Amino acid sequence: MDIKQIQDLIRFVSKAGVNEVAIEQENFKITIKTNQAPTIVNATIPTAQPVVSAAPAQIPAAAANVAEPVAAAAAAVSAAADTSNYITIKSPMIGTFYRSAGPDKPLFVNVGDEIKAGTTVCIIEAMKLFNEIESEVSGRIVKVLVDNASPVEYDQPLFLVEPV
Repeated sequence: MDIKQIQDLIRFVSKAGVNEVAIEQENFKITIKTNQAPTIVNATIPTAQPVVSAAPAQIPAAAANVAEPVAAAAAAVSAAADTSNYITIKSPMIGTFYRSAGPDKPLFVNVGDEIKAGTTVCIIEAMKLFNEIESEVSGRIVKVLVDNASPVEYDQPLFLVEPV
């Protein structure tokens, strides 16, 4: 099982609402657990924390690659904690974050722009598919938390929005 298959499995488990999945093959074992927070009205996305454990003899590099972005996402969340009066738009998937539809196209949103629910704020490319990410809230963009063409993780904060 390669890293792409593991990422697909994590994405599937988080979307399916399953609390735990374990797969065992020859010399390879993976368990993915999620801790789903209760859904609150007007919340952007429920929180899920995937946990990956693998046999170290098979894929130590893949396990490290999965752990590093998760740690980076946790650091980004703690940095945004001091801005509790803002709403965070989070990534609904793993992929590559793009602020525009193409290099010669205008940015979807800039700091200071007023947005409404349903406004496209970015694109996330996952497995050669470009997914438009729409805002679930109305307000003013206060900060863009991710650089253009950067990899993002599931539930990683992308934008801070001041509610109107």
